[in-house]
Amino acid sequence: MSESSPQLAPSCYFGLTSAGLIKVAFPFDPVTQAELRKIRPRGVWSGRGGAWEFPFSAAEHLTEKFGTRFVVREDLSQWITWSKKVLPSMPRYQELVQKSDLNSVLLDGRKALPHQRLGARWLLARRGALLADEMGLGKTLTSLLAARAMARAVEVHVMVVAPVGLHSHWLEEANALDLQIDLRSWARLPKELSIKGTLLIVDEAHFAQSLNAKRTQALLRLARHPCLRAIWMLTGTPMKNGRPSQLFPLLAAIDHPLGQDKFAFEKYFCQGHGRERGIGTIWDCNVSSNLNDLKKLVKPFILNRTKDKSLGLPPKLRLEHLVTLSSSEMKGFNHRLALFIDDYRQRTQSGLVPSTAESLAFLTVLRKISAEFKLPSVSQLIKDLIGQGENIVLFSSFVQPLELLKTYLGGELLTGRQNFQARELAVNNFQAGNNPLLLATYGAGGLGFTLHRARHVILLERPWTPGDVAQAEDRCHRLGMDGSLTSHWFQLGLADQLVDGLVANKSERIEIIMGSSRVIVKRQSLPKMLFQCIQEL
Repeated sequence: MSESSPQLAPSCYFGLTSAGLIKVAFPFDPVTQAELRKIRPRGVWSGRGGAWEFPFSAAEHLTEKFGTRFVVREDLSQWITWSKKVLPSMPRYQELVQKSDLNSVLLDGRKALPHQRLGARWLLARRGALLADEMGLGKTLTSLLAARAMARAVEVHVMVVAPVGLHSHWLEEANALDLQIDLRSWARLPKELSIKGTLLIVDEAHFAQSLNAKRTQALLRLARHPCLRAIWMLTGTPMKNGRPSQLFPLLAAIDHPLGQDKFAFEKYFCQGHGRERGIGTIWDCNVSSNLNDLKKLVKPFILNRTKDKSLGLPPKLRLEHLVTLSSSEMKGFNHRLALFIDDYRQRTQSGLVPSTAESLAFLTVLRKISAEFKLPSVSQLIKDLIGQGENIVLFSSFVQPLELLKTYLGGELLTGRQNFQARELAVNNFQAGNNPLLLATYGAGGLGFTLHRARHVILLERPWTPGDVAQAEDRCHRLGMDGSLTSHWFQLGLADQLVDGLVANKSERIEIIMGSSRVIVKRQSLPKMLFQCIQEL
């Protein structure tokens, strides 16, 4: 081979996966397979990656056993070098608490609330932790108080991962503490951490609830980095959809023992099993099991407090509004639905869409049509409330009914079709009292904004997950609000009943793990509920 010919990559090598695990790649042979099974900590075979994957703590054993046969790639070699440079030891917990100065007045004149001071001390006692307080309890300031204490005690780089829309809030809170932070967005996570040691604070940690997502893998790479001092995850909805499988990536990030073996976790807590589909078998782990055991095991690492116990906020009330249609309205409703069904089945027969998606597509359109047919009743309520001097935030999953309401009633519009500046302007106009009505989608309005000027929130229909419902309501139910909050749930027909039933089922599963009570779940699968809905229609 000539000097200009490229060298082929060696077939046996150790490297790093995108999630920060050691990748062991080699042509299959039974002897090497048997030797790898003896390595501790244990590794697992990844069919997706076509290689064995081991935790970084197995690096020494792997290189000792196979170092002459395997090439160590540069990324892993650098991690091994960093791991041998011992970082200065952390001070004792008592010294960290002393340096936290939790009772001092902040630069902006505020003082941390009692539950924030307690939360900061709780974080300082843990290298990996999940702060899962309800939205509105000030998790940002709580984590930064603890970060300031650590930065005063030892040289550390404080990195914060947060959605771009929340960066200004993080900077304001950090400036109030005179703390330097390195802000990063979820879309642009770095591959490496500072070699002097990094404290990683992760806001909206539920963004990392799917192991297959690139941002989850990028976060796990940082969480497993040899230069990591500590990682504190922040989210008010650690199980947005009520599935234990969503909790696994967060447990893996904080290095909880349950986060070390995905297969064992899913088999015990998610009833993981192989299910025949088509010509192959897929792994199904969408069921919940042994949730009371899971709660006991994760409780020391998860702090979940509610506003009613921590702040004594005015109560949050929920009112259901059952909408009925006149005979003429029902004819129009059924006509719209029939047009969709005919069109959908024609596209299915033409092979444009899979027939397996028919039930879910039907339900989505049914919800969208239902939302529009609720508008007369919703409009009347809004007019009555505005006439009484009230301020209202209305949420919907669909943009079209929001645009219709804006045309008819006015109000500020807040959707994902707007850029961040336009969304911020709409929120500021509402909060400043320039407009008594804010019309928002769940995706755009349920994240990052404080809307406590409203005493009424209307959910035109509910999203699929309890976490999104809570995000929407709690944008308004927070510190600074004047009086109680009333949440109006409009319900029309079986589609709303079905989704609300799903939300209730999922909420019960979340309550088992995050709540203080023992709950028995009566589960009903989505396919079964969809079938019943379609049959009754």
